[in-house]
Amino acid sequence: MGQISVGRLGSSRLAFEGGNRMYASIPKDWHAALASRPSDAELAAIMARVEADRSAGITVYPPRDQVFAALHLTPLDSVRAVIVGQDPYHGPGQAHGLAFSVVPPCTRPPSLRNILAELASDTGTGVPDDVSLVPWARHGVLLLNTSLTVRAGTAGSHVPIGWRNLTTRIIEVVAAQPRPIAFLLWGRHAQAFAASIDDRRHAVLCTTHPSPLSARKGFLRSRPFTGANARLRDLGADPIDWSLAAGGRPQ
Repeated sequence: MGQISVGRLGSSRLAFEGGNRMYASIPKDWHAALASRPSDAELAAIMARVEADRSAGITVYPPRDQVFAALHLTPLDSVRAVIVGQDPYHGPGQAHGLAFSVVPPCTRPPSLRNILAELASDTGTGVPDDVSLVPWARHGVLLLNTSLTVRAGTAGSHVPIGWRNLTTRIIEVVAAQPRPIAFLLWGRHAQAFAASIDDRRHAVLCTTHPSPLSARKGFLRSRPFTGANARLRDLGADPIDWSLAAGGRPQ
């Protein structure tokens, strides 16, 4: 067997320690609800692979302390809607743990611009220039990416490491809640989760992805926000506050 260098041992140790710190940052309510599916060992292995990249000098987004921001800002008992993204933005200063969101003064990516244009058209309300989607998270909208991390400059780079096992389970846990919840599934990637959702108990709204490649094929003018509220009312639930007027920065 070949010798293992001290450098490699050091990198492995840093990855293990970093993975443990990230694992420990999963909010307790979500961790308990997952019921060890995936197992603690499987979660630790995913996070160790993320930290192995960081230890090797590869930039990973979002920062370690923001990987589970969606779960921290939207506790399980407050979830009233879910919007599913693919993986985090992979440009500098963009990803902060919420699907589709960036924090000012970061320039809004095209998908987010389309989302906000549809919000304004659908609800008739203006969208502030200096706000992120954090207010939605605080209003009970879980902004969940399927993969929670990504290598800088390489979209989809952490898809193979197993994040989907965790995010699928999160969707299942939310769909098992007794209260009606709105699931806004934009694009085929997000719509793959529909099989885990009982559309007799929940509001399930599907359309194309808001990216420039597909937004005009169904997303724009689909009125997903008022549509979700109308369906929630039909199910006996209160509508969601989709406003972005204040509180747009994470704390």
